[in-house]
Amino acid sequence: MGKENCKCSSSWVQRFRARHNIVAGKVCGEAAGVPEGVTEEWLSHKWPTLCEGYKPEEIFNADETGLFFNLTPDKTLKFKGEQCKGGKLSKTRITVLVAANMTGSCKKKLLVIGKAKNPRCFKNIHWLNIHNMKTTLDPG
Repeated sequence: MGKENCKCSSSWVQRFRARHNIVAGKVCGEAAGVPEGVTEEWLSHKWPTLCEGYKPEEIFNADETGLFFNLTPDKTLKFKGEQCKGGKLSKTRITVLVAANMTGSCKKKLLVIGKAKNPRCFKNIHWLNIHNMKTTLDPG
């Protein structure tokens, strides 16, 4: 637009988006949900008996997840009514086990689980620096 050092406020950007019918849209996704009342009932009836005799720092939750580090974002800006279509999605990933205790006070290493002893995505890499912690890729 020929203007140098232009600084736009967030309200200017919002008005610009509204004026040109630009909205945020999800490219693809799945709908999932838990029926209402299920979590409240579990927390009031089941949880007290399960955590009986344990301190909060002794209660851990762990889950394995896929880290798709080459995956493109699933949201973008678009014009209202415009369809968002993406290309082929990258399936390059590593599997990570993430764990934390109930208070968040336990600072443990992340466990990287690979399908191969030396995954191709980590060729010539022997250590991962994750939050200033070194995790070895070699299970041996």
